[in-house]
Amino acid sequence: SRGAFDSQNVSFWSESEGLYLCYFRTWDGPTPWSGFRSISRVTSKDFLNWSEPKAMSYGGTPREHLYTNQTQPYFRAPHIYLSVAARFMPGRRVLSAAQAKAIDVDPGYFSDCSDAVLMSTRGGTLYSRTFMDAFIRPGPGLENWVSRTNYPALGIVGMPGGRLAIHVQKNYGQPTARLVRYTLRNDGFVSINGPYAGGEMTTRLLTFQPATGKDSSSCRLLVNCATGAAGSLRVEVLGKTGMPIPGYSLADSREFIGDFIERAVEWKNGPDVRPLAGRPVRLRFSLKDADLYSIRFQ
Repeated sequence: SRGAFDSQNVSFWSESEGLYLCYFRTWDGPTPWSGFRSISRVTSKDFLNWSEPKAMSYGGTPREHLYTNQTQPYFRAPHIYLSVAARFMPGRRVLSAAQAKAIDVDPGYFSDCSDAVLMSTRGGTLYSRTFMDAFIRPGPGLENWVSRTNYPALGIVGMPGGRLAIHVQKNYGQPTARLVRYTLRNDGFVSINGPYAGGEMTTRLLTFQPATGKDSSSCRLLVNCATGAAGSLRVEVLGKTGMPIPGYSLADSREFIGDFIERAVEWKNGPDVRPLAGRPVRLRFSLKDADLYSIRFQ
């Protein structure tokens, strides 16, 4: 029970780790309540007996105060845990006393500001903070620039039409306090962007297998991608040597145009990539006026 439990702390069953996990707020200083507000993790097999806390690390990124962490498995890829965390900036005051009085905020809660940041982890004690910018900015209006507002609520919620919802607390310490819902496309947290002039991205070596319990007669590469009317996506499959695999070259790739949460990549001989299953390959994506959000084999 070593932690700063005056905050929202989260737990869940991890299918990928086969354990219950709990992520909670701690401080990283040498004495209690000193240093930066941070996050630690414990594990359990039965939800009764827990391991000793292990502090999360952030990959050498600049330290910041992280309040609520809201770490949960992403339901479309549950081996990846996403954290839409509250970044707290103590003493970073935006409002004057007169402005604070005008919006009727609690006098003790307007000398700081906060926003929401995006982190990810695949288990263990490392958060990836590839993106240090705010994921959700405070936005216009003085009411959004007070202490402890803009804290995300728990959960990335699937919605009809291939959309996700994230709920954020607004107007903290004010009579107008409420939750606001933000929406984005499935997997739309980040993207590989190709400008009008074109761009490319090649993956590391990877292997894939058709999902168990599915039709084993074929396997397809599915992409979540959006292009402009003049845009496109093409995909090439490279072998270990870096050379295109016959039948899966960029010249063989049929042009992808449109906006789809899930669509199979096709080559001249069709979409089937089952002949490549189990082989180390790289995927080369060529994009023009397009965003690639996610890929998976099915």
